[in-house]
Amino acid sequence: MIEPDWPAPARVRALVTTRPMGDMAGAGRDALRSLVPNEPVWLKQVHGTTVFDLDKKRSSLEGDAALTRTPGTVCVVGAADCMPVLLTDESGSVVAAAHAGWRGLSAGVIEAAMLAMEIPPARILAWLGPAIGPRAYEVGEDVRAAFASFPDAFSAPTRPGHWLLDLYAVARTKLRNAGVRSVYGGAYCTYSDSERFFSYRRDRTKARMAALIWLT
Repeated sequence: MIEPDWPAPARVRALVTTRPMGDMAGAGRDALRSLVPNEPVWLKQVHGTTVFDLDKKRSSLEGDAALTRTPGTVCVVGAADCMPVLLTDESGSVVAAAHAGWRGLSAGVIEAAMLAMEIPPARILAWLGPAIGPRAYEVGEDVRAAFASFPDAFSAPTRPGHWLLDLYAVARTKLRNAGVRSVYGGAYCTYSDSERFFSYRRDRTKARMAALIWLT
């Protein structure tokens, strides 16, 4: 597993599973039980911007981000090329996890999670988990149009109508524009590292890693 390298408060715990731990969209979830204080609260992810406060709602969770202020409640998102984003604040009063594929990222799922945290952006810490990297993520006209305001996140065309997109660069810019200055992570590539990560684009698999965060 991977533990985020970020200066989060001691009471904030977080981890990301890896391919050797198994598929977290299926039977691999059993491997988590010894690593977390309680059963993670899983979402039905739909590439949107809905955020759930798990202190208020625990069922019918169709959305792509969750937060909690309660010790022992485990927020989790699954991903296999999309970007998991973990959030907390300087005092460790709240934690959140967001699933940010290109659709959710362009629609504002990170900003929605931050708003739900009710914390000034300058006090928020963000960690960008394993996602498809900028040398592997080829996209077409629809994705380029969705991120037209982030031209520096694209490389030169790889072939007619296609470019390489840096999801991490988009996320960093969006966080900076929202007032977040403490951003970490963003150094992985799920597509190129087949030993550690599942990749939907590489393998067309339904298998997923899990990114989890909770308070102690």
